[in-house]
Formats: sequence, structure tokens, C-alpha cells
Amino acid sequence: MTSTDPAADAAQTASAAPAPSAAQPPRIVASAADIHSVLAEFGSQGTKTTAVIILALGGIFMDAYDFSSLAFGITAIQEQFGLSGFMTGLVNASIMVGAVIGALFGGYLVDRFGRYKLFMADMVFFVVAAIGCALAPNEWVLIAFRFVMGIGVGLDLPVAMAFLAEFSKLKGKGNRSQRVNAWSPAWYFATGVGYLVVLIIFITLPYDQHAILWRIVVGFGAVPALIVLLVRRRYLAESPEWLANQGDLRGAVEVMRSHHNLNVELAPAEDREAATSTSTDTVKGGRWSGFAELFSPRYRVRTIVALCVSVFSTFGYNAVAYGTPLIITTLFHQTPLITIISSLIINLGFGTIGGLLGMSIVNRFGTRRITLVGFIIQAASLGLLAIVGIPNGALVIVAVAMLSAFVFAQAGGPGANLMNYATLSYPTRLRGIGIGFNQSVLRAFSIVSLIMFPILAASLGTGVFWIVACAPLAGAIAVGVVAWDPTAKDVEDEA
Repeated sequence: MTSTDPAADAAQTASAAPAPSAAQPPRIVASAADIHSVLAEFGSQGTKTTAVIILALGGIFMDAYDFSSLAFGITAIQEQFGLSGFMTGLVNASIMVGAVIGALFGGYLVDRFGRYKLFMADMVFFVVAAIGCALAPNEWVLIAFRFVMGIGVGLDLPVAMAFLAEFSKLKGKGNRSQRVNAWSPAWYFATGVGYLVVLIIFITLPYDQHAILWRIVVGFGAVPALIVLLVRRRYLAESPEWLANQGDLRGAVEVMRSHHNLNVELAPAEDREAATSTSTDTVKGGRWSGFAELFSPRYRVRTIVALCVSVFSTFGYNAVAYGTPLIITTLFHQTPLITIISSLIINLGFGTIGGLLGMSIVNRFGTRRITLVGFIIQAASLGLLAIVGIPNGALVIVAVAMLSAFVFAQAGGPGANLMNYATLSYPTRLRGIGIGFNQSVLRAFSIVSLIMFPILAASLGTGVFWIVACAPLAGAIAVGVVAWDPTAKDVEDEA
């Protein structure tokens, strides 16, 4: 039962298993459309699929940890290497440059060669880059390995999002919108864990060795990356929807039986041939023309609003959430210990809780409404931060509360739903390219914000929040004008 199509090789990683017993007769599938229909209705019903979802979120965990692991240490790096404001921003932004390239090519590769192969490859980037950053003798070596780390992040996000969407059903509990949204609490949980590692090392490390704290924190990222890489080899399988689009129905059925615990059987060859002769649903993805198709009449508006949500929410995230240690230390004039504890509480507490809340209510209120409300809360929080200025006394609590409100709204609103827009607006054959293109543009704007924020903060002080507030305002306008909402939309069946 081995397919002659190379795309089916990944499906062979799924352990052979008999079809699950069921009171109902098996569903007979004769075409890719049948595969899409069964998965949209039932999604997954087995523990192996749960493992796939956890592994996908494990990739997100690594993305977030590597992004945020340098945030606290950037001040020490600046002092250790004698960096100017521009070079400090460049160290921060180098990971984004790699992410632009990784996402752009990763989106194409994940549609061309499959989710499984790319998923297995990207963790290598995290392991090598984490060790390289920890041992960097100067800023240029650090920048180079941060760039490599960014390539890994760029490769990982399209495939992780594709897995979350394609191993889930369309509606009901555990649907695609909820599981794609799960990337947000996973991201903030990872960021919070990063600050927890910082806190533990900060307390236990002798004071005269605090200069190497950032090296230990960054290097620690290689450990979970190795764990995820090893576990992936055992539990991961190719996406049945991607296999079906490649014409490998046999491989798709095997994964649906072994990992989704679905009672399906492949139709006889003559029925499959008849279905294929009257269907155009096996259009393969992974074509460069897919980038142009994102702006075709069917997808143009979706692509534009997805870009608006991503760019405007990420601009604020890079300035506020990613820059939280810089804000608390430099703009709020607080001690390192207070900076660590505040960053930990903001991310692990408000970020994770906000992300979980967004997951729980997306079915009821929809992606668009939650995103709009989130942008409004963010704009108001930034405005209050600008008004408060440099806080003293009780105003420190107010300022930290506004940072918390911003992160809470980001995690449950636009920060979570940017992936819903980018992932669920396109069918399987375009999903990787859609996510990759969205992420590459997002990261390009992130480069600008990461470089400019330290410079603007140094020259404007807390007045920089007025400028940052323009981003969520623009995002709210874009989402308010465009009515597209990808929640529970079956984009595979669009006429």
C-alpha cells in the first residue's frame, strides 16, 4: 500500500493501523473533495491527532521563546558590545530579516513538498542558532545567528498553522478557528517561560556573572528544540488534505485512519477514476503563481485585510510586548528585578489568559469582532501610557496595568486572529503561500519597528506611545471597513 507519488512518503511515517471500529459503515472516499468533506465534518477523533496539535504548538513555543529570549538581555548586550541605538535595533531586527526570508520561501515549500518534511527540518535551525547566539563573541556573530534563528521561525510558522487548520474540523468544539487561535496562548506562555528562566537564573547566578545571563537564557532554547525534534519523528504525519490535493488518496486515507481515528475506506479504482474525470479538486499547490493568486478577485480583499491585521498588530507588539523590558527599565526607570517580574506577569499571566479567552469566544463572536475590540483597547492603553508619561509612585502600577491591558488585548484579539485571517482565508493548495506571504510582509514591517522603537524611545521618551497608538487605530479602521470574517468558512467548497 505504498504510493508511487513521492508526496506520500511522509504519510508512511504514520503507523499502519486498522480502521477504527464504528457502528456506522465506513465513509467511502473517491476524490480530494471527499477527503475535504469528511475532515470538515469530523476533523479528528484520536489521541495521535492531539499529539500532532501539541507538536505544532511546540513549534510555536520555540518561535516565541527564541523571539523573546533576547528581549531582557538586550541592555546587557548593548553595554557588553558597546552598541549604538541603531546597532541595538539591528541585533533585535536580525531575527526578523531571517524570518522574512524563511516565511516567504517556507510558505512556498510547505505547499510544494508537504507539511511533514518542512516541519522536520526547521527545528535544526533553532538548535544551531541558539547555541551560536549563546557563544557569540561579538555583535556581528550574534546578528548572523539571530538571522539563522529567524529563518527557522519563518519556516515553522506556515507549516505549524497549516497543521493546526488541517487536523481540525470546520465547526464545533476543537474547530479550526479555535485551534489556529491556540498559537496565541502558546506564544505568550513561551514568552512567560522565557522570563521565568531569566528570573531563576537572575536569582541563582552570582551578581558578578550577570553579564552572561542572556547567553544562558538564549542557549537554553536549544534544549526544548531538541526535545520537540525528537518527539516529532515519532508522532508526526503528513496532512491528509495536502496528500489528497497531490492526488495521493491512499496516503490520505491511511493518515485519516491511523491519526484521525476515522472510519474511512478508499473507493475502488474505477470509482476514483470516474470522480477524477469530473473533478478539478486535485489542483496541486506549491506554485510561484500562487503569490499572484493571492491578489486575484476571489482572494484580494482577504489578503489585504489579513495584511492590515498582521502589520498593525505586530507593530504594536514589537514596540510594547517585545519591548516591555526596555520600556520598564529605560522609560519607567525601574530596577532589573522589577523589570523581570513585571515582564513575567504581563506575558505569562495577561498574555496567556488573553489568548485562552480569545480561543473560547471566537466561535461566538467571530474573528472580525474580537479583532476590532482588541485594536480599540490597545489604542486606549497606549494613549493612557502617553498621558501618564514617566510614572512615579502609584502611577507605576497604572503604567504596568496599561502594558498588561495592551498585551491582554493583543493575545486575545488581533495578535491571535492575525493567524486566523492568514490561515483560514485560503484553501489547502494556497494555505502555505498565504501564511508565508503574510508573515514575510509582517516581518518586514517588524524590522522597521524594532530598529526605530529604541531610537524613538531615546528621543521622545514616553511620547513614543502616541506614535505607536496609530497602529491599532489604523488596524481598527481596516477591520471595521472590510467585512470578511474567516470564522467557520469552508474555503475548500467555494464555487
